[in-house]
Amino acid sequence: MAVKIRLRRMGQKKAPFYRIVVSDSRSPRDGRFIEELGTYDPTKEPNAFKINEEAAKKWLQNGAQPTDTVGNLFKKAGITK
Repeated sequence: MAVKIRLRRMGQKKAPFYRIVVSDSRSPRDGRFIEELGTYDPTKEPNAFKINEEAAKKWLQNGAQPTDTVGNLFKKAGITK
């Protein structure tokens, strides 16, 4: 099973809000997920996000692959290099 760490879109139309989730790569973007790791709001300055660092590191050690955007958020939070 390929596990991805990706964004799940929430919020109203034209007002996006995302949750950072761990999910099976075969499930749809807003479908079933395994665990929620944090939130990301691109409408706020400077792009407010919160991440549970311990859970994120655990999933990365277990082989979960972050998407490009989530990888950039992890770099800003200091989780990955």
